[in-house]
Amino acid sequence: MQHSLRHHLRVALHPPLLSLFSSLPYTMARAITRAIPLPFKLSRQVPQQEKICCGGGQRGYRKVRRRAVKNNSKEKELELSVKILIEEGLPNDPEILNIAELLRLNAPMAMKLAFDGLKGSEYKTRDNAIYDIGGFENVELSILLCNDEFIRKLNKEWRDEDHSTDVLSMSQHIPELKLPILMLGDIVISVETATRQAEERGHTLLDEIRILLVHGLLHLLGFDHEISEEAEAEMEKEEEHLLKNLGWKGKGLINGASVADIDGSLHIENPDDRKKEGSLRFYKPKFKYIFCDMDGTLLNSESQITSTTANALREALSRGVKVIIATGKSRPGAIRVLRMVDLAGKDGVVSQFSPGVFLQGLLVYGRQGREILRRNLDSNFCREAFVYSLEHKIPLVAFCDDRCLTLFDHALVDSLHSVYHEPKPEVMPSVEHLLAAANIQKLIFLDTAERVATTLRPYWSEVTRDHANVVQAVPHMLEIVPSGTSKGGGVNMLLDHLGVTAKEVMAIGDGENDVEMLQLASLGIALSNGSEKAKAVADVIGASNDEDGVADAIYRYAF
Repeated sequence: MQHSLRHHLRVALHPPLLSLFSSLPYTMARAITRAIPLPFKLSRQVPQQEKICCGGGQRGYRKVRRRAVKNNSKEKELELSVKILIEEGLPNDPEILNIAELLRLNAPMAMKLAFDGLKGSEYKTRDNAIYDIGGFENVELSILLCNDEFIRKLNKEWRDEDHSTDVLSMSQHIPELKLPILMLGDIVISVETATRQAEERGHTLLDEIRILLVHGLLHLLGFDHEISEEAEAEMEKEEEHLLKNLGWKGKGLINGASVADIDGSLHIENPDDRKKEGSLRFYKPKFKYIFCDMDGTLLNSESQITSTTANALREALSRGVKVIIATGKSRPGAIRVLRMVDLAGKDGVVSQFSPGVFLQGLLVYGRQGREILRRNLDSNFCREAFVYSLEHKIPLVAFCDDRCLTLFDHALVDSLHSVYHEPKPEVMPSVEHLLAAANIQKLIFLDTAERVATTLRPYWSEVTRDHANVVQAVPHMLEIVPSGTSKGGGVNMLLDHLGVTAKEVMAIGDGENDVEMLQLASLGIALSNGSEKAKAVADVIGASNDEDGVADAIYRYAF
């Protein structure tokens, strides 16, 4: 049985939930301000005497204090006071709010049925600290819906176990006080963990939270599956009985975990497991910004953004995470690609008015899309490169702001537009006409991967030693950029401009031109298809770009 899935706490706490949070950070304590007080009354016949089970198994009777009434058979109302609390770390999501409203009715129903089950029943393992519900005028219960971070802190504080869990049961009942009010305790449920478990078990989040509610309630009433196999069987049977009679789905948390032990189908004990599409709204973002490369990263080997990756980006954006493009592409090229999946424009990932790092960090745009950095290549060096291009018949393209310029038609040149979505290269009549047309930020030689590696890169690495840098994003392209510039440098400048610290950033890339960016970020993720240099500096090696590596990284690490 996966006990790591279900950890519960039964400690005497007084006064109720407020005292529990007083020892925690103020931001956690403020969670109780989002509370829905829910008084709920049920009529109940209170007998003069009730049988109880003591700790030693002896049977006895006790007199029940009753108010003086003319008719001893008159019903007395047992008030069930239930408070539903929502921890502030959870979003104001309609589904969470709807579940909280449903718990207004669900919790008292479960309590009433559980109380009725205690009458006349003989349990061999149940702690009988609560033995006479009829002796109380009021029963109080608090249910807190929270995130993994919050429940992890509680688990650490009260159980010295530093991990999140699904539910914690915290008893507040102190038998010695003999109060007219039964302070049953607190049930704390992590919506994040419940979401994962619901997805794995094939039912709704409400179903899972109801299962956790029943499990937690039984713990407060003295059941404890962890003390022995007999106790586990007894509590499992009671869970199934309550859920069945309430008409709720599932057979109970113990039964579900037992099935998982047998077939090994659940992996929810790992809080870093990949979340699923549609579930991120229940998770708190770990980062405010995601800096993402395009070619070889966001784009698959066919230079496309898949629907899975596009949906992951939308989910991140919907949760307030800002996705910023950091690429060797031009800004028009990036916009063109993202427009194909409706992620360009005001509410998308990139536009003319959004921040971004383009052309390997040579053009950087800040707030409102305003240019904050531009670096150009020396015109004399560019002349030398184009003369070389003509003499050796090797295609060379100049990137100039939003334009691409070249000296002759070639299939590889056309591929920049048709495959990589860059602006369609304009063929210039001469080197001088090209140099006069615009300032050049970078040059790209296009050839076979073999010739780039054996001929072009060695030659231009030597020639550019004092004038420029040679970088590669894809094997069949050799890029030449001004010396002292890099994509990482552009990212760093943009972070300073935005007032963002590296701790707030997750970065995803694949090429050697992404190395600095991956090192700079709090979490750097290199996709498995990436260069060895990128993977060597990354914190995590992710899935490949053909396996929706960006989507996987978002679902697994961003929340």
